[in-house]
Amino acid sequence: MSFLSSFNISASALTSQRVRMDVISENIANSETTRANGVPQTPYRRKVAVLGSATKQLSFNDYLSKYTSSGGVRVNAILEDNSPFKTVHDPSHPDADENGDVRMPNVDIVQEMIDMMSATRAYESNITVLDAMKSMAQKALELGR
Repeated sequence: MSFLSSFNISASALTSQRVRMDVISENIANSETTRANGVPQTPYRRKVAVLGSATKQLSFNDYLSKYTSSGGVRVNAILEDNSPFKTVHDPSHPDADENGDVRMPNVDIVQEMIDMMSATRAYESNITVLDAMKSMAQKALELGR
């Protein structure tokens, strides 16, 4: 693994955490949306970003090379959460059924805020790693003078 691939790994983690924060923000923004795509009685369904390894399939020549790119993080998929919708009794709501019940999105604001804090901390950690690597590179250049 080359020194510069460490920058690529942290950069991919930053990008993945940003996407994760975007998905969480979308969930929070749509936590009261009872009409997904304008269809009545079809509430917004919570989405989750699935992160995974960004390692590529290595060929035989890659194994022989000492400069093989190793890893990183990527968003493998953005999936919908299939947990049941919440039901709220509100007969005055335009999307209420014949019993006066309204199907609400399966978004839990507390869980979304916890996920957002986790993503933010992971982002900050990767910024710290990038700063440390930059400092090490600068010190190495100073040694060469």
